[in-house]
Amino acid sequence: MGKNQSRKFLRIALIALSLIAVPTCQRPAPQPARRDQPRPARIVSLSPSVTEILYGIGAWSQVVAVSEYCTYPDDVINKPRVNGWGTTNLEQVTALNPDLVIGVDAQEPFVRNKLDAIGVHSLFVKSQSLADIFAAIDKIGAVVGHVSEANGLVASTRNEVDEVRRAVANRQQPRVLCVVDRVPGTLRDIYVATQGSFLVELISVAGGDPIAPPSGSGYGKITKEALLALDPEVIIEMVQGSKGRLGEDPRAVWQELNELRAVKTGRIYSLKDETAIHPSQFVGHTARLFGQYIHPEVSLNAMDEPR
Repeated sequence: MGKNQSRKFLRIALIALSLIAVPTCQRPAPQPARRDQPRPARIVSLSPSVTEILYGIGAWSQVVAVSEYCTYPDDVINKPRVNGWGTTNLEQVTALNPDLVIGVDAQEPFVRNKLDAIGVHSLFVKSQSLADIFAAIDKIGAVVGHVSEANGLVASTRNEVDEVRRAVANRQQPRVLCVVDRVPGTLRDIYVATQGSFLVELISVAGGDPIAPPSGSGYGKITKEALLALDPEVIIEMVQGSKGRLGEDPRAVWQELNELRAVKTGRIYSLKDETAIHPSQFVGHTARLFGQYIHPEVSLNAMDEPR
C-alpha cells in the first residue's frame, strides 16, 4: 500500500469508527506520576495527535517510537514506526520495552486488549471535541510527568482559540461546510465534519455557521443532493491528497456543482496542512486558518507554530 493510500485508509478508518459505537470495558486510567515516582522513560505513541502533544509538553526525549502517520516534529524521522492504525506491531512494541503506550479513543478497541495481554501499560485519550483535546493534553502531561508544561500548553492553546473568537465577534456568519474526505479528483464519497467534531466547533469560533446533516458522531457521509440543499457559502476542504504539480485543483473539481454559492463566488479553500486535522494543540493554528478563510476582511496576525 502506497503512502497516500495508507493515509486515505487512516482517514476512512477514523470516520468509520466514529460512525459506530464500540463497547469497551471500563478500566482504571493510568495514574499521574507522583513526585517520588520516575517519569516513564520509554513512551510509544500510536497517534499523530499524541505525538504532537508529547512534543508540545516537553516529553519528546521520552518517546521511543511513533505511528506510521506521524509527521511532526521533524525528528519523527529518527524514531521507529510501530503501527498503521489498528495494526500495531506488537513484537516491535515488546522489543522496545515501553513503560507506556499512548493512543486515542478510536484505536482502543483494536489494540488495548492486545497490549494488556502482553503486559504493556497503556493510555487512550478522547479526541472528538475541543474539551476532549484540552483534557487529553492535561491527562497526558500528568501521566508522563509534565504537569506544569501541559497546563501551560492548554492555556496558550485556549488563548489562541479565544483570540480568533474575539477577532471575528459580532460579524455576519456565512454558512460553512468542512469536507474531511472524498475520492481525489471527484465529488464521490464525500465525508464532512458534523456536530460533535472539534472542526465544527472551530468553524463557530472562526465566525462561521457550520452546516452539515446530523450524524451523532462528529463525521458523516453526504450526498450531492444534500449539498445542493445546504448550499454552503464557504467550503473548507481538509482532503490530504497529493500536493504540488501532482495535486488536484479543488475549485475545478467543485465546478461539477456550480449551483452552490461557494462555487459561484470561488470560496473553496483547501487546507493541506496535515496537523490542522489533528486533535492536538494545533487547534489554535487551525482556528486562525479557518478565520482567515471565513472572514478575509479581518486581520488575523500569523501565529507561531505550536510548541
